[in-house]
Amino acid sequence: MDPTPLQQTEVDPSAPTPSDPSSITNADQAYEPLSYDELFPALPNAAQAPTPVAEAPQTNWSKHSEMRIASSVITQVFRVPFEERAKIDGNNQFGESASTRICSDITGRTGAHIEISSAKDQSLTFLVTGKSDAVMKARRLVLDKFQTQARQIIKIPKEHHRFILGKKGKKLQELEINTATKIQVPNAADNSDEIIVVGTKESEKAMHEIQLISDEQSKQAYEKLEIPKQYHPFICGANNEKINTMMTEHNVRINVPPPSVMKNEMTIAGEKEGVLKCKDIIQKYFKEMERKCQTVSVEVRKSQHKYVIGPRGSNIADILHQTNVSVEMPTTDSTSETITLRGPQDKLGQALTLVYAKANSVVQADVEAPTWLHKFIIGRKGANIRQITQDLPKVHVEFTDKQGGIKLEGPPEEVEEAREKLEAMIADLKSKLCYDQLVVDPKFYKHIIGKNGSNINRIRNETGVLINISEADGSNLIRLEGSPDGVARAKTELEELVTKMENEKEREIIIEQRFHRNIIGTKGDKIKEIRDKFNQVQISFPDAGEQSDIVKIRGPKECRPFHKFVIGKAGSNINKIREETGTRIDLPSEGQNSDEIIITGKKENCEKARERIQKIQDELASIVELDIIIPAKFHNSMIGAGGKLIQSISEECGALPSSSLLQSPALTR
Repeated sequence: MDPTPLQQTEVDPSAPTPSDPSSITNADQAYEPLSYDELFPALPNAAQAPTPVAEAPQTNWSKHSEMRIASSVITQVFRVPFEERAKIDGNNQFGESASTRICSDITGRTGAHIEISSAKDQSLTFLVTGKSDAVMKARRLVLDKFQTQARQIIKIPKEHHRFILGKKGKKLQELEINTATKIQVPNAADNSDEIIVVGTKESEKAMHEIQLISDEQSKQAYEKLEIPKQYHPFICGANNEKINTMMTEHNVRINVPPPSVMKNEMTIAGEKEGVLKCKDIIQKYFKEMERKCQTVSVEVRKSQHKYVIGPRGSNIADILHQTNVSVEMPTTDSTSETITLRGPQDKLGQALTLVYAKANSVVQADVEAPTWLHKFIIGRKGANIRQITQDLPKVHVEFTDKQGGIKLEGPPEEVEEAREKLEAMIADLKSKLCYDQLVVDPKFYKHIIGKNGSNINRIRNETGVLINISEADGSNLIRLEGSPDGVARAKTELEELVTKMENEKEREIIIEQRFHRNIIGTKGDKIKEIRDKFNQVQISFPDAGEQSDIVKIRGPKECRPFHKFVIGKAGSNINKIREETGTRIDLPSEGQNSDEIIITGKKENCEKARERIQKIQDELASIVELDIIIPAKFHNSMIGAGGKLIQSISEECGALPSSSLLQSPALTR
């Protein structure tokens, strides 16, 4: 947790107070309160009796009848560093959806509004707004979920536990809320003197407060010392070595406020002799350091401050241990880049060298890599990137989708090695992989994908290309990723498919659902015959459960009228020509917009097949269509019994009547 104190902001901090009447705004001075008669006017017939008014003494209060009251809504901002973030959804870096869900749940439980943002260094910043008690509860719940929890035990005499609990446990509840911790105090029947504190680094505050309460109740000697906060590191020593030694030697308890608690007060409790000796040692050492200490300030880029501090302050402790110089850092929410060194004059130079060394111990580097290539660099379940990072554990790798690059952070030598490996991998992937995209109207996506993904999966399997179609965001781009040859083939096939769909039209025909089975026929034989005749047309019937009368017909805007006659009913014509000429005859497939018929075989056989196909075409080319208007009442007479009359006319003249006439009830009886 950030060692700096939390920021707490009142919504209206500039509100004037009664003790400062000069701060009342002009708007307040201009406000005149309504009188009783103005607020409650008399009825028209009521007597206008004068209302006695007692004169108030002329004081500052009477001049301003309205006092502005500050809002009870407050805002707190606090930060969770990257190294202290708890795992959410099994990952420290990702899981934004889970974070949002957790914050929404806490808002529902407390009524406080929570905003969360992530910084470049992977730290999280929370802004919590609401009433004071709601904000404090929300803060404790947020830290409980988002920050790693530590479990600490402090031994407090059993007779002091009731003072920690307070009346009906209220004091303990306040302490938990203020320190964002969970404190477990043994019940009265338990003889244990151990109090368990669970929480983040805020638990240091809770431990400090619990110890203070106990020390105040102790019957042994108890001393308070006012030592300026900046001298606490010298008295405690690196990693609290000095203070721990002092407590062990003199059998006392010394309570020093943690760095995040901005208090000067130290307390010593224990046997009187030991307390007095420790008090004397601390005061003498403070006076000595106050006389010896000098300060020097240096400017270090804000982005490098975390490297000076180190994980959990380890680098600052190391500098204090080596040089007896304290390093004072600006708060994380401050824009200041100034670092202050405090210590003996002859040690400041050495400490300054160490500060610069720590600041430059970690560098950042950027590696250019297209966003589409990131998944291949990472590999399946991170296998590829793990080959680079497993030998360089101090290097942090971050993929930035917005800028299309990769950021590296770590020791200079390791970062350089990781950069070289990544650049070699990227160059190798670029030589093997290709990226392309197509602009396609989203309305064609469902046809490109096909039923249950049949079309798109077939293209993927045949070409080995990754095809990304984003239907959710309304994008009109289809991205292709894979080998250059595979991408080219997939793009060509998709373009042909799109061209075909652009040249198609769809029509909806209303046919009562009860007739659908008759049209489809037994085992689909009737609809199959229609589809064979018009092999470029798709006919879709609604599912039985849909209760729909709409039949959809989709096909080319301009069909090739002669091909169906060349093919013949159920392929009879084309199969006959193939058998008699011994040739292979290929007609354009459904997805092709071509009029070419390809004949393969011996030259003389191909000539024979071509002549027969040409003859069919020439015969059909002379066909004309003529509309004759005949009243419907004469249709049955023209068709004849069982359609014999119309069929004889057709055979004798070589003409085909319209489909509407052929579908007359006279032919279906």
